Amino acid sequence: MLERDVLLTMVVSFLITVAVAPMFIPFLRRLKFGQSIREEGPESHQKKSGTPTMGGIVILLSILITTLFMVQIYAQIGTETFLLLLVTVGFGILGFLDDFIKVVMKRNLGLTSKQKLFGQILISIVFYWIYSQNNLSTELAIPLTNITFDLGVLYAVFIIFWLVGFSNAVNLTDGLDGLVSGAAAVAFGAYAVLAWSKGMDETAIFSFAVVGAVLGFLVFNAHPAKVFMGDTGSLALGGAIAAISLLTKFEFLLLIIGAVFVAETLSVILQVASFKTTGKRIFRMSPLHHHFELGGWSEWKVVVTFWTVGVICAVIGIYIGVWI
Repeated sequence: MLERDVLLTMVVSFLITVAVAPMFIPFLRRLKFGQSIREEGPESHQKKSGTPTMGGIVILLSILITTLFMVQIYAQIGTETFLLLLVTVGFGILGFLDDFIKVVMKRNLGLTSKQKLFGQILISIVFYWIYSQNNLSTELAIPLTNITFDLGVLYAVFIIFWLVGFSNAVNLTDGLDGLVSGAAAVAFGAYAVLAWSKGMDETAIFSFAVVGAVLGFLVFNAHPAKVFMGDTGSLALGGAIAAISLLTKFEFLLLIIGAVFVAETLSVILQVASFKTTGKRIFRMSPLHHHFELGGWSEWKVVVTFWTVGVICAVIGIYIGVWI
């Protein structure tokens, strides 16, 4: 892929999203597919109640069309594309079911945690089966060292943990206008560069398509948001970024490149653990972005700060992956 091909991929995906979203948002409004805001969340968020959700459908549509179209032009549809779309669409459908239950059936918690976990594990197992059938590497490399170890069949356990973990991590991060859209654009952009540097055209095209799609969505999702991506988008994006890290064999770099998602998840884990063991909370509220909100930061300041941290971590990740 040449630089112009990269730019074209992002532009196509961006334009599809920007073209479809203005038609899709009124459709969601007519169906009254509005977001219900949790009562235990920040009080300032209650005014967002009724904002159309499930906008992740537009993101998925853009990614799917752009990837299939561009891969056929510049590469060949193969295992990489199939695995990436399997996870993205699979987790997206799971998120859609969760959103549908919330907004249509008026059950604010959506799928139960067991139902969601079962679906995530099932998709992860299918991913591993196809992965193993194509004799792809089951080795893990530790960044900044020469240490590698082959997990063999146990790589299946790692895949399940990685896909489930990061799909939920991105889902937890999706709590402020534009936060996940911007953070995802940065993270996928970093992995697009890494895939491109390794000559993995299919994965690079997919990654650049995601960048264009989420940037297009950000036009409508930035504060004040006209639409939310919902679990349809966040679960799909989380699964996709984890799948890319697996295929590029830069698994552990995701802990750096996706540091924003990792920090959000850790804040929830630490908050729950602390409250259950000591009865005290570490943060004003978790996930982490709410802690800063309740500390007096404006929503936009929190979002831009998290984006900035994401960019810094992405640059570090690219440096480690490409030049070290």
